[in-house]
Amino acid sequence: MAETVEYDAIVIGGGHNGLVCAAYLAAGGLKTLVLERRPIVGGAAVTEEFWPGFRNSVASYTVSLLNQKVVNDLDLAGYGLRIVDRTLQNFLPLPDGRYLKIGAGQTQAEVAKFSVKDAGRLEAYYARLERVADLLRGVILETPPNLVQGNALAGLTEMLKAGKLANRARKLGLEGQRDLLDLFTASAGDYLDGWFESDPIKAVLGFDGIVGNYASPYTPGSAYVLLHHCFGALNGKKGVWSHAIGGMGAITQAMAKAATARGVDIRTSSGVREVIVDTKVPGGKAVGVVTENGESFRAKAIVSNLNPKLLYRDLIDAAALPAEFRTRIEQWRGGSGTMRMNVALSELPDFTCLPGRELAPHHTSGIILAPSLDYMEQAYFDARSFGWSRHPIVEMVISSTMDDTLAPKGQHVASLFCQHVAPQLPDGSSWDRHKDQVADLMIETVDKYAPNFKASILGRQVLSPLDLERTFGLIDGDIFHGKLDLRQIFSARPMLGHADYRGPLKGLYMCGSGTHPGGGVTGAPGHNAAREILKDFRRV
Repeated sequence: MAETVEYDAIVIGGGHNGLVCAAYLAAGGLKTLVLERRPIVGGAAVTEEFWPGFRNSVASYTVSLLNQKVVNDLDLAGYGLRIVDRTLQNFLPLPDGRYLKIGAGQTQAEVAKFSVKDAGRLEAYYARLERVADLLRGVILETPPNLVQGNALAGLTEMLKAGKLANRARKLGLEGQRDLLDLFTASAGDYLDGWFESDPIKAVLGFDGIVGNYASPYTPGSAYVLLHHCFGALNGKKGVWSHAIGGMGAITQAMAKAATARGVDIRTSSGVREVIVDTKVPGGKAVGVVTENGESFRAKAIVSNLNPKLLYRDLIDAAALPAEFRTRIEQWRGGSGTMRMNVALSELPDFTCLPGRELAPHHTSGIILAPSLDYMEQAYFDARSFGWSRHPIVEMVISSTMDDTLAPKGQHVASLFCQHVAPQLPDGSSWDRHKDQVADLMIETVDKYAPNFKASILGRQVLSPLDLERTFGLIDGDIFHGKLDLRQIFSARPMLGHADYRGPLKGLYMCGSGTHPGGGVTGAPGHNAAREILKDFRRV
């Protein structure tokens, strides 16, 4: 029998947060192993060839939320990462032949085409949203106050954390605190209706409230999802969405290089089958893992980068977990309502409202096909009733307009982020039966706005919610590893009492998007978890 290999820390899952956590742990002196199920690291932030000669970010497809401290600490630029900005941030073509463009120096004039009143309110809207986003930025790299029992000193520490947060909120002033309450509890639709009267600007801004969120824009709590998509500040540019040259895989490949340079052992095609729990230790202790290949590894710290539900449901014996914890984690809510498509194109889309097949600023933007909040709400209702939207929401990003490494000269690749589709179909049938039919509908939706689109497609890759789960471990296709609402954020992510990246078993930690601050390619959960793990090692 092969000898069991010992490490200080084992990270389950080589997605971006797992790589970040491992790099920090190794920099802190820990002998660290990363075990990744797929043949490549990166999790959902990977670049792969999906059609001969065409490469794209196959799942996660655009960058803004990546934390600057993580970029600097790991010297990702030194390992080849280069980020470029879109020429235009967003483009909203409309069925009536008009359009709205969002970008520096032109948003106000563009909005004024639809409402002079709305154009006049933009500056105040962005200022007040930014003030709350700054509060969020201030806590991204902090461990949330954690509900603890039986330890007076620990309880005092958590009270002090909560007090510091309350002081920050007080500095917003009364108006700012009202905005904070609205953004954490209200719907994106209600919040935006309170600011604007014209549909196009509300559609562009409200889209952030339903990205990866299986909900109507009028679902309470969706305003927080809108806010969550605004806290990026990469390269000193707040709220700007950009592109990584080489695709999203360039980010995780740079992270892997940084981790390896610090001594991390990364093993691909090494999925974990089981977390070994020593039940002789009171309360249980995670002491190792067994891979799907039958290899056994031991470590003082077992760190999971998986969806919390996947970890506790599939990798740990139910008898080893506290009964109340097990019950609650089974109720962990997720499901993004998302289908991802990648298409190889012979030419750029020629939009009826803004004709031309030559590269123009709107081709580099996030192209949103959803003209109003009411349209988005009906898309959600359709998915709930029928399994997918009859008139779906599509965001298209044509990455090759900013990055000529992805497609042959003169040709292009596009990412289609499509909503809403039900994570589980209402009639109980499999997504394998329906995904090509729904993919055709998504393409026809784009074709209504750019009539050359369908004919320009050379090849496509379709990822249903089921495919996203199978390929990337995203349960029900949930890109955030769990819904972002008041029941599942901050001190409640993934559960009250475990917001400090520590699991219910000794030696067990979590570093994925199912922990604070949540989903998106940020690196923050990995950064924060590593800090807590290193604290525990210093206490021993």
